Amino acid sequence: METNIEIICKALSSKKSVLIRVLNVRGLTSIADDFILATTRNKKQAQAAADEVEEKAGEIGLHPLRREGYQEGDWILLDFGDVIVHIFTDEERRRYDFDTLWKEAPVEEYHETGDDNE
Repeated sequence: METNIEIICKALSSKKSVLIRVLNVRGLTSIADDFILATTRNKKQAQAAADEVEEKAGEIGLHPLRREGYQEGDWILLDFGDVIVHIFTDEERRRYDFDTLWKEAPVEEYHETGDDNE
């Protein structure tokens, strides 16, 4: 995975997001190269995950061009240009089913490696 994507995925994982998947949507849509999908248990956890992504991405100079859904918290979208992060509650992820909608996209599952000594 690319470094920026790894940083975002690690930030999501650190806030207990699960089912983190990177969909390579190049050639399938012109809006982004990659979608990162993540599931949280509830709205507060989704907001905490979004905050962590923004903080960690900001540390490397990445700032979202657009942020939507934060107040509601069911589906938070962070648009970093080439990468769009979708943070869903479990119910919303099932409802919108991006995993099936973008099934043509190559997928990479993110699993925390535990290499850090943090």
